[in-house]
Amino acid sequence: MFRTVLCDLLGIEYPIFQGGMAWAATGELAAAVSAAGGLGIIAAAHLDGTGLRQEIAKVKAATDRPFGVNVMLRSPYVDELFATILQERVPVVTTGAGNPGKWVPALKEKGIRVIPVVSSVALAQRLTRVGSDAFIAEGEESGGHIGEISTAVIVPQVVDAVRVPVIAAGGIADGRGLAAALAWGAVGVQMGTVFLCAEECTIHPRVKERIIQARDRDTVVTGRPTGHPVRVLRNKLTRQYEEMESRGASTQELEALGTGKLRAAMVLGDVEYGSLMAGQVAAMVKQVRPARDIICSVMEQAETVMRDLAARYTG
Repeated sequence: MFRTVLCDLLGIEYPIFQGGMAWAATGELAAAVSAAGGLGIIAAAHLDGTGLRQEIAKVKAATDRPFGVNVMLRSPYVDELFATILQERVPVVTTGAGNPGKWVPALKEKGIRVIPVVSSVALAQRLTRVGSDAFIAEGEESGGHIGEISTAVIVPQVVDAVRVPVIAAGGIADGRGLAAALAWGAVGVQMGTVFLCAEECTIHPRVKERIIQARDRDTVVTGRPTGHPVRVLRNKLTRQYEEMESRGASTQELEALGTGKLRAAMVLGDVEYGSLMAGQVAAMVKQVRPARDIICSVMEQAETVMRDLAARYTG
């Protein structure tokens, strides 16, 4: 199977990241993805330093392969999280919702790779100056918090705007998506929704069932009036959001409605009034299977697609 510059940069076998999804990207899932040759990523958005240390211990006990931690920079525990990352010498940090600049020198000193998630060219250019090693350019097809530009549009623009490797995210669930991302100039992909249905993902089985049952138009974006739009699967909660948004509910009212709802879905299995964060590719996820099978099938299909394209348009 082929390698890209991303594999050499991070010491991984395949150019596939697993997204850092809160309440879903645990040590168990990250370990399975890393052991299979990708980059498993622990989500720290809902953790404090102690909780993160526990998840890191799970990964280190299961594999000696590189892994990462995703830090949402609006976390109230952000300083504590970075202190833990430095102490544990986590190989890779991905960041979102802010500028990681103040922590970059300390991370670099420990040899930790810093890879921010960006949804615009301007943000990528700004974060280039802080010493980012690569970028994850994420399109609006993604699950969870999203930007306003599609993956097929944002990825090549970020590739053209920066001089470091770019990973494509949003709307990617199989080898066709990886092949397309490479054509856009990316060096790899990050996938989230498909890994929600990995056997090693510890989210509630009812959430996995909803993803597998999803059809092409079953996601919706809520929260645009708050300035923090989120893509989720439709349910009774999203209908409440839509009703409140249509009558001009305040940001405070909308935020109160969403408080605790992601945990309610992912941990407790409330698929009607919980927040089912998932991307538009949910309709392409058809089964629960091991993380290794997901990664191998993506790589095999990507190779087949690229080989078939070369044969079709050569000579």
